[in-house]
Amino acid sequence: MSSEEILKSIEKVVNETIPSGATITHIDFEGPEVVIYTRNPSLLVSDADLIKDLAKKLRKRVVIRPDSSIIMPEEKAIEKIKELVPKEAEITDITFDPGISEVIIEAKKPGLAIGKSGSTLREITKNVRWAPRIVRTPPMSSTTVQAIRSTLHREHNERKRIMRAVGHKIYRDENIRSDWIRITSLGGFREVGRSCLLLQTNESNIMLDCGVNIASDDPAKAYPFLSAPEFKYILSSNELDAIIITHAHLDHSGFVPYLFKSLYDGPVYCTPATRDLMMLLQKDFVEIAKREGKPCPYGMKEIKDTITHTIPLDYKEVRDIAPDVRLTLHNAGHILGSSIVHLHVGNGLHNVAYTGDLKFSKTRLLEPANVRFPRLETLILESTYGGSKNIQPTREDAERDLLKTIRRTIERKGKVLIPVLAVGRAQELMLVLEEAMRHKKLPEVPIYLDGMIWEATAIHTAYPEYLSKSVRDQIFHQEHNPFLSKVFDSVPNSNRRKEIMEGDPAIILATSGMLVGGSSVEYFKNFAPDKRNSIIFVSYQAEGSMGSRVQKGWNEVTMKNELGRTEAININMEIRTIEGFSGHSDRNQLINFVRKVSNGTEKVFTNHGESGKCIDLASSIYKMFKVETRSPLNLETMRVY
Repeated sequence: MSSEEILKSIEKVVNETIPSGATITHIDFEGPEVVIYTRNPSLLVSDADLIKDLAKKLRKRVVIRPDSSIIMPEEKAIEKIKELVPKEAEITDITFDPGISEVIIEAKKPGLAIGKSGSTLREITKNVRWAPRIVRTPPMSSTTVQAIRSTLHREHNERKRIMRAVGHKIYRDENIRSDWIRITSLGGFREVGRSCLLLQTNESNIMLDCGVNIASDDPAKAYPFLSAPEFKYILSSNELDAIIITHAHLDHSGFVPYLFKSLYDGPVYCTPATRDLMMLLQKDFVEIAKREGKPCPYGMKEIKDTITHTIPLDYKEVRDIAPDVRLTLHNAGHILGSSIVHLHVGNGLHNVAYTGDLKFSKTRLLEPANVRFPRLETLILESTYGGSKNIQPTREDAERDLLKTIRRTIERKGKVLIPVLAVGRAQELMLVLEEAMRHKKLPEVPIYLDGMIWEATAIHTAYPEYLSKSVRDQIFHQEHNPFLSKVFDSVPNSNRRKEIMEGDPAIILATSGMLVGGSSVEYFKNFAPDKRNSIIFVSYQAEGSMGSRVQKGWNEVTMKNELGRTEAININMEIRTIEGFSGHSDRNQLINFVRKVSNGTEKVFTNHGESGKCIDLASSIYKMFKVETRSPLNLETMRVY
């Protein structure tokens, strides 16, 4: 049965189920959803049981949207919404997404904007005919969030074309039978960086992550093996069904825009927070490459194409992404919006989980990774700290060590440089430092945030539902937003950076976390010769990166100056590595994660770690749990069913 035939059968069920006054104008697939356009949306939306009944009958998610012919013009709609919503709700912004006939209403008090039992929402739907979505006004303004909304508004016709094409591809045939499943490693196996793998059935092709190794200047080591014959054929013949991104870090998402440069025209699935952070980091990747005169595999056009093709999913939402594959994203605990990808293949045939980067313990910023899956036969597990000796200190010990090092540096009139990933480690450290300052555990010195940290933090505040309960409670119940504390000062330009370098003792959080590009490199050049200063590493330092060399205790490194000439930098500053702040699970946490999910698991593959650590972890899991384990090399293909 073709997609058109499937649609006709859906239309028949819809017409038999809905009330006659609904006036259906069009029914179509849009991405993984069945969308029903009507001239009387309030009649259908008000009956929640009706929508549930339809979804159950169709075995698909059903969305009701107003027909474009009845929606109110945007300017008039804004006036009417402000009239309907109580002033006490304090509306701060109203934006429209014509592609899905949705109006996004930002309010400081969203409960008042929604109304008792949704009464105000129903009035908005009835009067302006746009589908309203109420969101809490973020305490920090994000240019990235606004840019994404602007792109979606501007490209709404193109996005509608994309979504319809995706939907028809997902439901291209209802009589699909999966006979086999295999996985090909295209990057990030027995290494850290350029994570990428291809999952195939006899009907579908799905890519999981597509990253870059920012620590390598060699294209053969920096980018995934997309020249593998089977993938080249899949891409050129338009047979790649979907790309799924676990999280925004560049080693998992940094090469996605290149695929749109290579004529990919399909969907990208991730959480909304990952979408926004991914755009921020990809944009910075392009800008740094231009600034340093390095070639970049894509530009801003391809980044915008990525956003236009992204279908955001929240945790635990189940969606069809191919005729025989169903996707669910679960919290991975690594960074904001990071996900464990769970794929249900066939009608109960086999279930695969790919962890991406995983943190199986609670942090200040996030809740621990999810371990509850309906079924799980094959697990692909990260191994960054999978070696037998990779036991991290407790978070309490790590925080104590951090504060002790900072106090020692300030006492000798030095400055503290903490190279951080703008997303994840920066916000975790902000929480630690803010609390320490508030409770007088640190001397009162400025804490400077340089690079993308401020913008990344603004995106965090736009998605409070992804943060830990303790942080949400501080923001919403105690009315104390630690990210907005006066102890933090954003660095807007290089002139301010120079003042900081020449000024009094201070703490500087600067990107990048591995001293590969970014403002942290400039601070390091200036601070390294002075023994009063300190550098504190709190995240993984990839082999070959400048951070790795410094961490190993090199006394001198060579770097290019402003004129492009190579100069030697003497390293006299104190060098400290504090591993307890990592967003990755250590050896014990990885084993505990496997223990929690091992019931029914038949195979475990390890990736995202140095070769010895991947092999060590795989061997230990085999001995402990008596399941088949492997530590594949890049370009290996493994049949999992």
